[in-house]
Amino acid sequence: MAHAISSGSPVRLGAQFDGEGVNFALFSAHANRIELCLFNPDGNREAARLTLPERTGDIWHGYVPGLQPGTLYGYRAHGVYAPERGHRFNPHKLLLDPYTRELRGGWRNTDATLGYDRGSSAGDLSFDRRDSGPFVPKSVVSDPALFAPITQPISTPWDETLIYEAHVKGLTQRHPDVAEALRGTYEGLASDAILEHLHKIGVTAVELMPVHAFLNDGFLLEKGLTNYWGYNTIGFFAPEPRYFGPEGILGFRQMVRRFHEAGIEVLLDVVYNHTAEGDHRGPTLCFRGLDNASYYRLISGQPRYYVNDTGTGNTLNVSHPHVLRMVMDSLRFWVECMGVDGFRFDLATTVAREDHGFDAHGGFLGALRQDPVLAGVKLIAEPWDIGPGGYRLGQFPPKFAEWNDAYRDAVRRFWRGDAHSAQDLGARLLGSAGEFDRGGRRAWSSVNFVAAHDGFTLADITRYSRRHNETNGENNQDGHHANYSDNCGVEGPTDDPAIEARRIQRQRNMLATVFLSQGTPMLLAGDEMGRTQAGNNNAYCQDNEVTWLDWAAADTELSAFVAELSALRRAHPALRQSRFLHAALRPKDGLPDVEWSDFDGHPLNWRDPGLSSFCLTLRGSAEVVPELQTDDVVFAVFNRSEEQAQVRCPAAPEGAAWVCAFDSTLGAPQATLADGVVTVSGPSVVVLTLAPEGATA
Repeated sequence: MAHAISSGSPVRLGAQFDGEGVNFALFSAHANRIELCLFNPDGNREAARLTLPERTGDIWHGYVPGLQPGTLYGYRAHGVYAPERGHRFNPHKLLLDPYTRELRGGWRNTDATLGYDRGSSAGDLSFDRRDSGPFVPKSVVSDPALFAPITQPISTPWDETLIYEAHVKGLTQRHPDVAEALRGTYEGLASDAILEHLHKIGVTAVELMPVHAFLNDGFLLEKGLTNYWGYNTIGFFAPEPRYFGPEGILGFRQMVRRFHEAGIEVLLDVVYNHTAEGDHRGPTLCFRGLDNASYYRLISGQPRYYVNDTGTGNTLNVSHPHVLRMVMDSLRFWVECMGVDGFRFDLATTVAREDHGFDAHGGFLGALRQDPVLAGVKLIAEPWDIGPGGYRLGQFPPKFAEWNDAYRDAVRRFWRGDAHSAQDLGARLLGSAGEFDRGGRRAWSSVNFVAAHDGFTLADITRYSRRHNETNGENNQDGHHANYSDNCGVEGPTDDPAIEARRIQRQRNMLATVFLSQGTPMLLAGDEMGRTQAGNNNAYCQDNEVTWLDWAAADTELSAFVAELSALRRAHPALRQSRFLHAALRPKDGLPDVEWSDFDGHPLNWRDPGLSSFCLTLRGSAEVVPELQTDDVVFAVFNRSEEQAQVRCPAAPEGAAWVCAFDSTLGAPQATLADGVVTVSGPSVVVLTLAPEGATA
């Protein structure tokens, strides 16, 4: 069938169906011709090739009447093939539309997708003329009805937020009460069984590992592995098809709706720092072929090669106006059309880089702060990359929360028994004010966690003293070196009940620390049930039982313990304050908002390198006006010693008395309180709160 094409419009990028035809528009500053390729319904045959007839600035566009939603298409870009000058145009390579909302078909790991001849002595300076069309996914003209705006956002206050980091497949694949057809899918994620579990442990926001369309790395496929985590994006607007269930793309929107009905926000882990095209030896799939010199950061003076601040081979050039526009359009799409409530930015330092380096006032962070669509969503930064000056904890704008790896390490080191660790933990318990208390930022800015997808699980922190990543095929050289873990006497599984009890107790103590800290708590999915990855601290390529949660083996007592901690935090505003605490005197009663003491009630000796036990009294921040100040008071005891201890409580106000509200001790009676002295087990965390005199715990 012959297709006519007219000039169309440059206003909206992507493929836009208007009821009578489709407008196509895309960016390329350096191409000299763009061809639109239309395919038959199964994507196996190129049915037509049309040159986009018009260019407005750097936007190429055309309108094809009669085309319908579901049409498969791609682009071929003509221009200079000169890698030494930063240009890699090759019209033999079919390219995805960067704005496509759906993909059809998969990518095959074949040399035909390379822009150069891998067998040539010239390497990537050579030119390959094989057609990649049969081996790459196709873009899809979407039905606008699939993406009608969603107007059901929810917005849980930061100080009431509990984040649960999860993988769509990993959370659902082995759950016996998730229908088999829904396991590993968006619909399965929002099934009754999963929602019930999240409610029990008090989760208010699910942070999903990448669901933007991504590819499996060629080097992993050659080893029989896969990119399980998904940090290898090829489509910033398209949901990853491998998680589709019976409803396809609608399943994602249904998932969001069900989470919202349950009062749970949906946050996405997004990867705008690099793409799946890799370094100069990688495939030509989209951005590289459309305008390599614009989409990517290239090494100054050597534009054949890519800046690699991400460690993945390339770095997306978000400081370029059109690349920035794509990222912002993508974020708005996921909020307005897919209903998500926020984003965690992978390697956020990279996304916030300008030519001169990280810039907290640069284009990307400035655009985020002024965008009305994104004004009400949660924004979380992973505040580091491997580039120069890449570690930026505490340096993002006030709108952001940040993953706090310093918090993670402090909690692990303290409960492992490291010298000088109590001093660092003290700062972390109060929201890491040294990093975050500036520019009007709030204590919730610190996202506090002891384990995340990248590293040991909570259980493995207590089971392994070294990583065990042999099945990743990299000779156990990948993954973190510094895990601050301790196997409690035996490396790996054990039948020794004493060692097992020691491990579980340490897990409970670390979890308690997270929930008692100022800031925003985050749980790694499965940590509430004792999940292990057999010591693998970099399971990015393990799409198997190493990473899938084993619900049949879940430690239900530990889950109940997390639910208790979550309820404790909700019940006590002193544990989740927005203002930082600096031991300032409160105008309301003249008492300090925070006090540290030893077990005898004396001021704490912070200079003691072996300090292993302390008490913390929390009151409402002195920064809050008196009439808005909470009357809640919490007295927390952290005992790392193996010995039982007696702790002198602060004087209770007239008409009130201390009661034991929480004890982390495994299999023991709750801490006892008599004559102002509480007896605590070791090692443990105990919380006392004030109640009317005569009340019981």
